[in-house]
Amino acid sequence: MVYQSKREYLEKIRNRYARVGRKYKQKILDEFCTICGYHRKHAIRLLRQQPASSHHRPGPASLYTDDIKAILKYFWLTTNRLCSKLLKAALPLWLPYYPEQRALTPKIREQLSQISPATIDRLLRPVRKQYGSHGLAATRPVHTLKLQVPIRTSHRNVDCMGFIQADTVAHGGNSVEGNFVWSLTLTDVFSQWTETRAVWNKGYSAIAQAIADIEAQLPFPILGFHVDNGGEFLNHHLWRYFHNRQPPVQFTRTRPDHKDENAYVEQKNWTHVRQLLGYQRIDNPDLLQTINRLYEAWNLWRNLFCPNLKLLSKEKVGSRYIRRYAAPRTPAQRLIDSSALNEAVKTHLTEKLTNVNPINLKKFIDHHQQLVLSVLR
Repeated sequence: MVYQSKREYLEKIRNRYARVGRKYKQKILDEFCTICGYHRKHAIRLLRQQPASSHHRPGPASLYTDDIKAILKYFWLTTNRLCSKLLKAALPLWLPYYPEQRALTPKIREQLSQISPATIDRLLRPVRKQYGSHGLAATRPVHTLKLQVPIRTSHRNVDCMGFIQADTVAHGGNSVEGNFVWSLTLTDVFSQWTETRAVWNKGYSAIAQAIADIEAQLPFPILGFHVDNGGEFLNHHLWRYFHNRQPPVQFTRTRPDHKDENAYVEQKNWTHVRQLLGYQRIDNPDLLQTINRLYEAWNLWRNLFCPNLKLLSKEKVGSRYIRRYAAPRTPAQRLIDSSALNEAVKTHLTEKLTNVNPINLKKFIDHHQQLVLSVLR
């Protein structure tokens, strides 16, 4: 007998078992054990249990009220559904901007400071149930610079900012033919600081202009530039752009078909691009300015107020990999804590953290996102 049939049979005889006397209880119990193959003591416990809908969960009452759940739900949705570990790290940054400050009593603030990621997961489980295709790969391989550009397979030894991984994302929908918008993403390995720009096609002039614009906005100089084997990066123009400066920037590439060697930026293709614009085709050049305003606010919001995890070590034990991560931090916090960053830049970042309201910034992002999506519908 399958498990589901056993449960149905149990529900049928439970009420009868509770009503009859001891003599008939023995007969029902014998029959139940014979049919289902249960041990007699286990069968007695099952028959004495009340249906799940009619009794409360055993154990002490929950410490967390509906007010706590409402606050967690608000911040989970506002932070674009961060996982529980990152949401716990983000709460101290976001609490000063909660619209209902009167609801944040000293007791609630203390509970939010002590709540564990596992408890956040448990409290948000109903909310996640309520609110619960891949794009085409458009990297064009080139062979002209492969002998000149060295291969780098790992960035685990990077201990300062400035080593950048770069990637492009195609917004061609189900086809990569014709002209359409591309997104260029640059991620700093050390701090996870990420900048994104939208360009029309991915020719050298558009990519170079976007890289120069991002470089002017970065709070640190570029020391290394790591790319895949796509032609938008492996070309003589971009090679000269980085190699002819003083000091020259380390220009490296991955091995073909090894996305894990560019993993820091590859994972941002979802969080910083697809999460905003999806997988549909964007072939309207008039949207470029709006998309770049959206990206500018989105990057500021994520770099200042959204913690992320950073891998410290990866060890293979038997058939399993044991990964150890640093405590969740925002990219801005990692830069401020770094001894290699200029004090003036640290002061500027601290002022931004103080003066920028993340909730108002998220409303600006949502508005511009709707402007883009309304044109694409």
